[in-house]
Amino acid sequence: MKAAWYENNGEARDVMVVGDMPCPDVGPGEVKVKIHVSGVNPSDVKSRRARPLGTNRVIPNSDAAGTIEAVGAGVPETRVGQRVWIWNGQFGRALGTSAQYIVLPTAQAVVLPDNTDFDAGACMGIPGLTALEAVHRCGDLAGKTVLIIGAASSVSHYAAQMAVQKGAHVIGTVSSVVKAAHASAAGVSDIINYKTEDVAERIKQLTHGQGVDAIIDMDFSATSQLIHKGALKAHGTVVCFGSNQLGDHAIPFRISLFGSLSYQFFLVYDLSPARRLDALEELNELLAAGKLKHTIGARYPLSDIVAAHEAVEQGSIMGNIVIDLD
Repeated sequence: MKAAWYENNGEARDVMVVGDMPCPDVGPGEVKVKIHVSGVNPSDVKSRRARPLGTNRVIPNSDAAGTIEAVGAGVPETRVGQRVWIWNGQFGRALGTSAQYIVLPTAQAVVLPDNTDFDAGACMGIPGLTALEAVHRCGDLAGKTVLIIGAASSVSHYAAQMAVQKGAHVIGTVSSVVKAAHASAAGVSDIINYKTEDVAERIKQLTHGQGVDAIIDMDFSATSQLIHKGALKAHGTVVCFGSNQLGDHAIPFRISLFGSLSYQFFLVYDLSPARRLDALEELNELLAAGKLKHTIGARYPLSDIVAAHEAVEQGSIMGNIVIDLD
């Protein structure tokens, strides 16, 4: 099968190889999926650059959508032919989704609703599930105000839609006029350009000095400063799934204590089994109902996977970046 892989950490153009390798065999409890579209995410880039390999060769990327071609012992034959989307394709595993085929446990191949194409399916594993879990951890959002950091990002674009559907008023931060328009299309009501505006002060203006009820945060290294400045209402919640700086960051204890603030940190790769099942079901219900808008910002053939990874690193493309395996 055709595949892309690396055998050392480093820059994409220095370590990535595209070539032929043996197609994996399907084992008990597993399915073999012919991949049509592979999704590229920032975590895939970070893994390739710095995460210890733990093996001689890694096929990158965790997200994908495709068709089940074979099943192992214990898996119903009725799964053959199903259109599916994949989660955690390269989490704790060497062979990810930048290949024509992947073999993985049957639970990691989720039936793709008939009204949803492979492009959208390849955006569900990390962007879709992260957005869903972030909104879920905010609690009841009916009538509440939510600040979404980086509202034009692929995760935040989904999170904004989901929060609005749950009755929230959404405020979002962006860095340009073009990104403001993209965020508005997802349902963000108030836009703050963090390049030109004081975010904390603008939040206070928009909330009449009270602050927001919840913050969905993709960069705790910056957002922690907003908490210091009173951007979060008393009894408010911060839901965080990332940080541009992975070192320790000070949480304002006095403000958090006397404001009864809550902090929810999570890693989408590591949801509890019960929560994972609920999230997969809820996300598929949203897909089947046609309630999510999807944005494919750029598409590359497998032979241009270096360009795809570099595009993610540069962060200049709005929407999800995918690799077409067909």
